[in-house]
Amino acid sequence: MARTKIFVPRETAAVSVGADDVALAIARTAKQTGTDIELIRNGSWGASWLEPLLEVEVDGARIAYGNVTADDVAGLFNAGLISGGEHERRLGPVSEIPWLINQDRWTFWRCGLVDPLSVDDFERHQGFKALSKAFADGRDAVLDAVNDSGLRGRGGAGFPTGIKWRTVANTSAGQKYIACNADEGDSGTFSDRLLMEGDPMGLIESMAIAGFAVGASIGYIYLRSEYPLTHSILSRAIASARDAGWLGSNIKDSGFDFDIELHLGAGSYVCGEETAMLESLEGKKGIVRYKPPLPAHEGLFGKPTVVNNVVTLASVANIINLGGERYAGMGVNRSKGTLAFQLAGNIKRGGLVEKAFGVTLRELIEDWGGGTASGRPVKAVQVGGPLGAYIPAEQLDTPMDYEAFVNIGAMIGHGGIVIFDDTADMAQLARFAMEFCAIESCGKCTPCRIGSTRGVEVIDKMISGREREKNYDLLLELCDTMEGASLCAMGGMTPYPVRSVLKYFAEDFASSKEANA
Repeated sequence: MARTKIFVPRETAAVSVGADDVALAIARTAKQTGTDIELIRNGSWGASWLEPLLEVEVDGARIAYGNVTADDVAGLFNAGLISGGEHERRLGPVSEIPWLINQDRWTFWRCGLVDPLSVDDFERHQGFKALSKAFADGRDAVLDAVNDSGLRGRGGAGFPTGIKWRTVANTSAGQKYIACNADEGDSGTFSDRLLMEGDPMGLIESMAIAGFAVGASIGYIYLRSEYPLTHSILSRAIASARDAGWLGSNIKDSGFDFDIELHLGAGSYVCGEETAMLESLEGKKGIVRYKPPLPAHEGLFGKPTVVNNVVTLASVANIINLGGERYAGMGVNRSKGTLAFQLAGNIKRGGLVEKAFGVTLRELIEDWGGGTASGRPVKAVQVGGPLGAYIPAEQLDTPMDYEAFVNIGAMIGHGGIVIFDDTADMAQLARFAMEFCAIESCGKCTPCRIGSTRGVEVIDKMISGREREKNYDLLLELCDTMEGASLCAMGGMTPYPVRSVLKYFAEDFASSKEANA
């Protein structure tokens, strides 16, 4: 008789709410009751609001139980967990949960489905199929597919991936690199982490495909230091892929050499900027470089380098498997394909929702997120991390489209969506943007280093009621200087949240004074 498979996520959000305790309780209860089980620590499906999400495989279907605690385990076994028995925590088959099956899973389809550390399980779910296809089709076919897909950088800048790869491929050099930017530091973002913890080999495969396409033999993953569990899982996945012959010299007799090194950052937010990340990878202080030269021409150690973030790279395998045209058929306008929207902040159903571009903010917040956790009206939504604009409630019908967001003075960025209800003090949030920049600035350029510090001082004067109109004009002038003269997006985009507060929530400067009186 086959052992019953029980799945419990080993993923940071799930672990933070007790998944490890649930797994331990299951193992102990199974031993005590003589139940023969196979406990699999999978990744997360992204439904953070249901974690820990336990699953049991019954007749080939996986039955889910949500928000399980260690104290629930004995009762679950008594209720017939092994056969998918009824219990108050039972959600039914995973394949029937609307929140999951109504998404457009392209990049994250294996997250939650597979054992992240099993090469065999990965291969059973189309793992390394795209890399093998790339070897068979050749470099030009891969470059054409990525270009035809319309894939743009998912780290925030939205630069066409195909153009970047083709530039590196056409640049002559004895050594080239693939640099994966996994320094996911934006507030409200966790898509990179969820993918690396749930489908690390999908990232490994796509990095190898990138290396093959442009002629690079070494890849680096620059991982933020605040992700210790990710570091552990990714390290083991890289070692397993290497042992299985999918990394290293002459991969599967293809004549192609490619290996990956995992590099841990030191906590600097600005190292999310590609050139500062490259400086850090070289062992230097993480300070932004002047451009040109672009990293595609002179990047890591002065060599041509593809710099992409985790989700950008991980989207490539299915583009190779299913075709660039199919990916381009999703989305709207120049925003092709899907994006992993991450719902956080004051939201009832937080988590990761992968949908094609064109879905509106209102649909994401109300239909997927269930509205605010507090039950109060939405006042503002910050999209794109701490440098993203605060979008007022009257603009919630804006479609998730790079250009549509530019038209309202905002950005989609990494897809993080942080919701605030009508109790939020927007003046204090504008102050936070400047304060955050002052703390995290690398200090190389004056507009960012000094402008952010002065910005905090000016906002404090406005909140206290001191010459509010004069300081309002001064703050706008300061934003113009930072936006136009900063060396990188750190200083150049800090004005986005500040301007949006001045435009849509100016009255909060007066109410903030009263609140702090």
